Amino acid sequence: MDILAAANQHLHYFGEKLVPMIGYCEPEIIKLTQESVEIKIPLNHSTKNHLNSMYFGALAVGADAAGGFLAISKSEQMGKKISLAFKAVKGEFLARPEADVVFVCNDGLLIDKMLAETMETGQRVNQPVTITALCPSLNGDDPMAVFELTLSVKVVG
Repeated sequence: MDILAAANQHLHYFGEKLVPMIGYCEPEIIKLTQESVEIKIPLNHSTKNHLNSMYFGALAVGADAAGGFLAISKSEQMGKKISLAFKAVKGEFLARPEADVVFVCNDGLLIDKMLAETMETGQRVNQPVTITALCPSLNGDDPMAVFELTLSVKVVG
């Protein structure tokens, strides 16, 4: 099984068993590196609003999944369990995403530092991570929304 298939299997399990709202939005990881993740959420009956654009709740789910998946996958690669939460969220909505949305988080190196710090100190570490929502099929690289989520991690095992 390739890395994307395994990552998607993990995300599907997480969305089905632990956070059903994530599963409801049907996210798919389309790119995963040590530095970044890209997760696509389809615009469909479940994720659109009355204006036929992506509902802000579905946008928040995409930001959550993109911001959290790197930390979860990196900690698992290290053989460590972490407690992960988001302590704050800021969102700037720039345009209506009227097609599938791709959520991009390029903060893999920052997350590496956060994990190293919590493993060294045993303390909770909080840092903002940035997630950009794109609608590439209609708007190319123009952001539809930009989120700043304060990622909070602590090693638990």
